[in-house]
Amino acid sequence: MAKLLIFFALCLLPAIASAARIMDNPLFVKGRVYCDTCRCGYETSVTKYIPGARVKLECRARDTLQVTYMVESVTDSTGSYNILVQDDRGDEVCDAVLVKSSDPECAIPNSGWDRARVILTRNNGMNSDTRFANAMGFLKNEPLASCAKILQKYEETED
Repeated sequence: MAKLLIFFALCLLPAIASAARIMDNPLFVKGRVYCDTCRCGYETSVTKYIPGARVKLECRARDTLQVTYMVESVTDSTGSYNILVQDDRGDEVCDAVLVKSSDPECAIPNSGWDRARVILTRNNGMNSDTRFANAMGFLKNEPLASCAKILQKYEETED
């Protein structure tokens, strides 16, 4: 019986220590929100980052797609957000999602760039507490006059 007790203690102690480490170390989701000033679907040299934009982190159960976790944040003066996530979200599907722009001239969510998938578990081999979400963008109501010239720099040319 003593051997069995020692065996269980040796098996359970690492699991308990690991669980305590996960509970003590929150995860952070970082990203940026931009204004697509040329309405081209990607960031350019004239892209502006939006301070005061609202973003939410939303996690859903993989099988039912029911929302299990949601928290909102606001971008800082550089258009960056940093969301604290206290719990490991395990196998849930988590997305950073645009909520609202603070710029009325750039308030149309850019379809396809209005959300960013984020993996929020420690059971994936990642050693860092920080998870980086892809930049998300709103479309400017009218493109800048200089956009045609700027977009020429991004055209593909065949040699």
